[in-house]
Amino acid sequence: MQKKLYIGTNTKMYKTIRQIVAFLDELGSLTRDIDRNLLELFVIPSYTALDAAARTAQAQAITLGAQNMSWEDEGQFTGEVSPLMLEETGVRLVCIGHSERRHIFGEDDEVENKKVLAALRHHFTPLLCVGETASQKELGIQNEVLRSQLKVGLWDTSPEQARHIWIAYEPVWAIGVGGTPAGVMYASRMHTVIRQTLREIYGGEAGDRIPILYGGSVNNMNARELIQAPDIDGLFIGRSAWDADNFSRIIHDLADICLIK
Repeated sequence: MQKKLYIGTNTKMYKTIRQIVAFLDELGSLTRDIDRNLLELFVIPSYTALDAAARTAQAQAITLGAQNMSWEDEGQFTGEVSPLMLEETGVRLVCIGHSERRHIFGEDDEVENKKVLAALRHHFTPLLCVGETASQKELGIQNEVLRSQLKVGLWDTSPEQARHIWIAYEPVWAIGVGGTPAGVMYASRMHTVIRQTLREIYGGEAGDRIPILYGGSVNNMNARELIQAPDIDGLFIGRSAWDADNFSRIIHDLADICLIK
């Protein structure tokens, strides 16, 4: 039985400020019966909503995250958002290396590593996203891809810092409108690869403490089976979580399974 369940969503480039505040307020009310010492509930909205969202998220015991972050504190980087700016919003979590950042905006593992180090330096929890493409899966190199993304992305972090790191496994081919959910056995095997790699990087004790979340077309139909798989400590849910009532149903369903209510 796991100590804590990690469940959250990234709203991407959806929901206005007003919509995200209403969403957080409703989600908090619907999940108030679940002990937050046993459930880490997080929401990652757009930058423009962070300031307004922070007040509601705090009141509803929801962890607030940012979708991205520069590795520099300040400078001539038009369009970037620095850790110092995020500190003022009350953000606690920063999503790093989401597949859209990697494959649309061209970020590589070295860039993600700079962001991980910056996040830890500013006392944020980095949520490092890793995952293989469909072609890498077809070539049978998904294990090597995940190991490389982890070893480079977490380079120069210590076992003490590991307690502040989360990992999300998001196979690129499983994300988005046309995504195909990974089978539970496949997802579990990939989570085992991730766990073994974390143990190599940090040692057994520290590597075992890091929560590993699965994300990729998670919905009401597959969430229960996924959360019961070995080494899946939580779920990073997309559009199925963007309606507060439906998200609450998923959360309560998982809470019943994990005996955390």
